Amino acid sequence: MQPQLNAKTSSSPTRHNWRVWWTLTRPHTLTAAFVPVLIGTALSLPYTKLDIPLFIMMLLASLIIQIATNMINEYYDFKRGLDHEGSVGIGGAIVRDGVKPKTVIALAFVLFGIATLLGVYICMESSWWLALVGIISMAAAYFYTGGPYPIAYTPFGEIVAGLFMGILIILIAFFIQTGTVTGESVLVSMPIGILVGAILLANNIRDLDGDKENGRKTLAILVGRKNAIIVLATMFAVSYIWIIALILSGLISPWTLLVFLSIPKPIQATKGFIGKTIPITMMPAMKATAQTNTIFGFLLAIGILLSYFI
Repeated sequence: MQPQLNAKTSSSPTRHNWRVWWTLTRPHTLTAAFVPVLIGTALSLPYTKLDIPLFIMMLLASLIIQIATNMINEYYDFKRGLDHEGSVGIGGAIVRDGVKPKTVIALAFVLFGIATLLGVYICMESSWWLALVGIISMAAAYFYTGGPYPIAYTPFGEIVAGLFMGILIILIAFFIQTGTVTGESVLVSMPIGILVGAILLANNIRDLDGDKENGRKTLAILVGRKNAIIVLATMFAVSYIWIIALILSGLISPWTLLVFLSIPKPIQATKGFIGKTIPITMMPAMKATAQTNTIFGFLLAIGILLSYFI
């Protein structure tokens, strides 16, 4: 059902402060953009001297595209009647703080423009082939919830998110430092891609009932809530097992076993979804899922760095 605009929504924001705009960025999602850049850069250090300006530009571009994607999500979910004042897990700038929808979507495109300028610098310092990669990435960010057939409304949302916000960012961050992509960098990127996809799956588990009512066909809806939780737990398990396999194969250092310090978070996330059907009660599990990606990723980067310097 399309939410009704109240007086607050149709005017300017009632809270004229930075918190409205900060919340609109959905800051809890931003580590999904930061961590892959850190890992890709850490992987590059044995091959080249760190180019700090390129690292900073890549980091900023990734964060800006993530923020723009969140704003596009906010806009289209509102336009399609999915968001309302009681919705959880959203920025809420439109439905709660009175920001006009056209302002949100315009700001998203401004951010895409800024990311494009940063991308031009990155291409000038590395390869213009990255321009094509950047265009495809921004298109994926837009069509994730925008356009007539949003990716987020299909069973492929987790795959697309993991590919573009996990694997691809790591490989680009590695490439701009080294000028190449190695088998090691591809294999190390996989568990991060899986964990980014897990964030989207957790989101879809939380929103399963509402998404079903609005005609979405997410993976969580197709397999059912109970099986979706099993899939989520499997994704967590595969990420940790993947690290063990890479260590045993000699591709990465045993220092990367540090990622296992994050195991309490996926356990908390999985348990937090079991037996829950009300979205607000699943928010701690959602938070734990995002924290799994963040802590796992930081510990992986630290483990990689330690293997070079110790």
